[in-house]
Amino acid sequence: MTPRCWTAAAVVFCLLQTSAQAESKPLELKWNELAPLISGHVVQVTLPAGETVRGEVVAVRDDSLVVDVRGSSDSKAYPHGSGSIPRSSVTLIRVERTRGSWGRSIGTTLGVITGLSVGGYSAVATSDSAGKAIPVFLLVAGAISVGGYYLGRTADRKVTIIRIAP
Repeated sequence: MTPRCWTAAAVVFCLLQTSAQAESKPLELKWNELAPLISGHVVQVTLPAGETVRGEVVAVRDDSLVVDVRGSSDSKAYPHGSGSIPRSSVTLIRVERTRGSWGRSIGTTLGVITGLSVGGYSAVATSDSAGKAIPVFLLVAGAISVGGYYLGRTADRKVTIIRIAP
């Protein structure tokens, strides 16, 4: 197989992976239905003015959402640590869940096998001296192995978007 074929296969694989991760239509839920779905999960809350707050949900109260803030687009209004977001400010919630580790395991395994194969081929095809071939092999094999892990990690994650119904 030529390097162009390998490149084309990698591009097609990445495009298929991206289309598989497309987000679906948001769920419409009432405030009292939120707690079982988001408690203990990492969420990204979009506020009416466009700010975002990211963190783990600690509790869903009648009047607010208590979040352990890990990041915010407005760090003065929502600094790191425990914070409360008023119910009236919550319009859209993006919930991230991890479903096991099978994707990381398979992605890493396939990445290492593919990396060793493509790295070996690239090293032989690009150079006839060991001094130049070894770094090429290590770079290509390492990059493809790490890429396999990250593609597998993406496959393990599930994102649900929730819109708060009035």
